[in-house]
Amino acid sequence: MSVVVLIGCQWGDEGKGKVVDYFARKADVVVRFQGGNNAGHTLVVAGEQLILHLVPSGILHPNKLCIIGNGVVIDPEVLLEEIELLKAKGHLTDDSRLKISDRAHLILPYHRALDLAAENKKGSAKIGTTGRGIGPSYSDKASRSGLRFGLLKNPDLLKDKLEKAIEEKNQYLTKIFKAEPIDPEKAQKKFNAYSKKLSGYAENTGLLLSRLVKEGKKVLFEGAQGTMLDLDHGTYPFVTSSNTVSANAAIGSGIGPKLIDRIVGVSKAYTTRVGAGPFPTELKDELGEKLRERGGEYGATTGRPRRCGWIDMVQLKYAVRLNSLTDLVVTKLDVLSGIDPLKVCVGYKYKGEPLEDFPAEAEVLEEVEPVYKELKGWKEDINGAKEFKDLPFTARDYLKFIQDELAVPLLAVSVGKEREQIITLGEPF
Repeated sequence: MSVVVLIGCQWGDEGKGKVVDYFARKADVVVRFQGGNNAGHTLVVAGEQLILHLVPSGILHPNKLCIIGNGVVIDPEVLLEEIELLKAKGHLTDDSRLKISDRAHLILPYHRALDLAAENKKGSAKIGTTGRGIGPSYSDKASRSGLRFGLLKNPDLLKDKLEKAIEEKNQYLTKIFKAEPIDPEKAQKKFNAYSKKLSGYAENTGLLLSRLVKEGKKVLFEGAQGTMLDLDHGTYPFVTSSNTVSANAAIGSGIGPKLIDRIVGVSKAYTTRVGAGPFPTELKDELGEKLRERGGEYGATTGRPRRCGWIDMVQLKYAVRLNSLTDLVVTKLDVLSGIDPLKVCVGYKYKGEPLEDFPAEAEVLEEVEPVYKELKGWKEDINGAKEFKDLPFTARDYLKFIQDELAVPLLAVSVGKEREQIITLGEPF
């Protein structure tokens, strides 16, 4: 098997960055296929923390080719900062290791301004956007008025398109939102600089990827956010602006879906979500706070505290179905040490009646009553566990219960922050 997709099964923040970093050792190519710098993958290497927002996590491994696909929306300023940070830390010494799709859409200054203005106007009805211009950029893409990364190779055409776009968007900003307009001269100056520094990364990455797969290269697709933030299938409208499910790996990278061999889902041993929206198993008590502090549950991109709750089999079964998962990785098992009993949500009731599937309406999800099963916890510190047999019996029983409920084999378990604190039960490739 040479093509593996790795996606988040919950509301993001499942620890995908660490898992991608670990599995990238066996890969030749690592691909990011959707989202923007609203996602943050936190990696801890030799005690040093590094947070990546756009560049695939595989960049920390020498000789790996990293690709940002056409499904990603790119803020040039953030991308440039990230590239410079990686170079300063000695991780991107060869520019040829990073390729960016010429079809990926750009996040422009007016996208950020519109994002913040629109969210502020909603008042108490805010959805919790990061304000980084992701939604407006995808909106322009859908309305066929976006500017793409490949334009950085053609400064004159970029200048013309940017001038017209700023003129139009300033009408929205000033007349509808009563906000400050974008200064066209400042924007043009910035993008002239971006063109010089970033245009060399632009390429037809769909064609490149197809060739690499045919050559037998091992390709790892790195999803951002999580299944429950998917634009179509998540807890709408409290979702992101892209499709986060595994099917978008093909669309967001320019290859055919038949080339995908394996789909690995990542789930925490409990559940978290950032921002507004329904969360059936949320713990709004001292235990929820304990999980937050022990798990360091603060957004990698925004720093916002994450809401914490019990693991949810209804939600995870939905994710298994949507993504056609072939394997499962469970992260942050160590955070549950010392909590006894542990609860697992095994069903939902709505107005006294059981629900067959995860509901589409956020209003219904807000009112569901979780049905719990209690499992015995463990007291031992499991940070040093190297093999599955090193885990306490009750920890193994907890994992086995999850695996059996989802009918998806367990591929790996994370038991700590460091890249080496992971127990593997198989290989992704």
